[in-house]
Amino acid sequence: MSERNERETERLAELQRIIRRLHAGEPPQQVKEQLRALLGQVSTEEIAAMEQTLMREGMAVEEIMGMCDLHHQVMAEMIAAAPQEVPAGHPVDTLRRENAALAARASELRTLLEALAAPTTGAPAAEEQALAARAALNDLMDVEKHYRRKENLIFPFLERHGISGPSKVMWGKHDEARALLKALERAWPAAGAPAGAWRALAEGPAARALSALEEMIAKEEHILIPMTLERFAPEEWGDIYRQSPEIGWCLVDPRGGYEPPPPAGGVPAYARSGGAEGSAASAAPGAVSDGVVLPTGSLSLEQLRALFDTLPVDITFVDAEDRVRFYSEGKRVFVRAPAIIGRLVHHCHPPKSVHIVEKILDDFRSGRQSAAEFWIEMRGRFIHIRYFALRDAGGRYLGTLEVTQDATGIRALQGERRLLAYE
Repeated sequence: MSERNERETERLAELQRIIRRLHAGEPPQQVKEQLRALLGQVSTEEIAAMEQTLMREGMAVEEIMGMCDLHHQVMAEMIAAAPQEVPAGHPVDTLRRENAALAARASELRTLLEALAAPTTGAPAAEEQALAARAALNDLMDVEKHYRRKENLIFPFLERHGISGPSKVMWGKHDEARALLKALERAWPAAGAPAGAWRALAEGPAARALSALEEMIAKEEHILIPMTLERFAPEEWGDIYRQSPEIGWCLVDPRGGYEPPPPAGGVPAYARSGGAEGSAASAAPGAVSDGVVLPTGSLSLEQLRALFDTLPVDITFVDAEDRVRFYSEGKRVFVRAPAIIGRLVHHCHPPKSVHIVEKILDDFRSGRQSAAEFWIEMRGRFIHIRYFALRDAGGRYLGTLEVTQDATGIRALQGERRLLAYE
């Protein structure tokens, strides 16, 4: 091992020891001073390597999430402060502008709640401030699109560069922020509530939700964005840019001026790289000129695509190696983006549900089970989710099919309809 590599290895080991001490309860200020003396500056690469090493050594994602805020507090000041410039309209430019808009709305909401909590606020002013505060909260709920673009686009490309630890931790922190924002929404006082109710909201649910939101903004600016700019090729940013409209934007629209480079060789990055985390690329089958021939008939590719787009269910196929290989387009219940193709399905779910996914796949692969189903209430809709094991004629496991359907209308049906009637 070269002298430089030995120094880097020792620095990483020392960094892990300090983070473990921090997690054990050592005062952050004391750890911060020791980090300064040791490093002077911590790179995003070292942070990613540290988190992944801790996971490999058996530390749970949830445990790393628990100390994520502490070690970010220590490290944020030590990461290069000057942000790398990108063209207007670049995906990073949009992420930063969304963060600025979210931070502004969070600050506005905090100020309005403090005013509402003041006992001297008159009724007319309080009513106006309450409406403005609710509008600010509604805007903050739009962060869902921001988080989904990270989860469905940024994280898959990080995995292609061999980085999965930070994205797992960050997804878990997304879910914490989501839960806190929903709790704030549920705790919102009724019209005409007294100042004490607003004070309780400001010091409790609002303080927790806004803190989680602002801490995530800081993590993106200090860690995630520099990490992606160091690693992603222009063609990868082009793919992210082209896939982003499917999910949407948070509070702001992309600025003009960015011209995404075309995919190398006309093939998107997710198709070029195959599976995530550096696995070998899978060769895509060439199009058959006379269509797809099956035992029960044949379809042109155009017909086949239209068929999948029109089905009243969402379909996602995971192969025998647990990698996502296909999903149907059209109107979906759960968002999908082409970047997930080739991705390990375990990385397509939040940390709290990964164990369920693994259980289903293990049971299907072993032959113990061949189907599983769930149903949930989501935003006033009744969602039915089913999983089926795919096997060949000899019983060999080929993969898992996920079928999701918004069954709200079906569930409400009564009686019979035997005559033609259009809705």
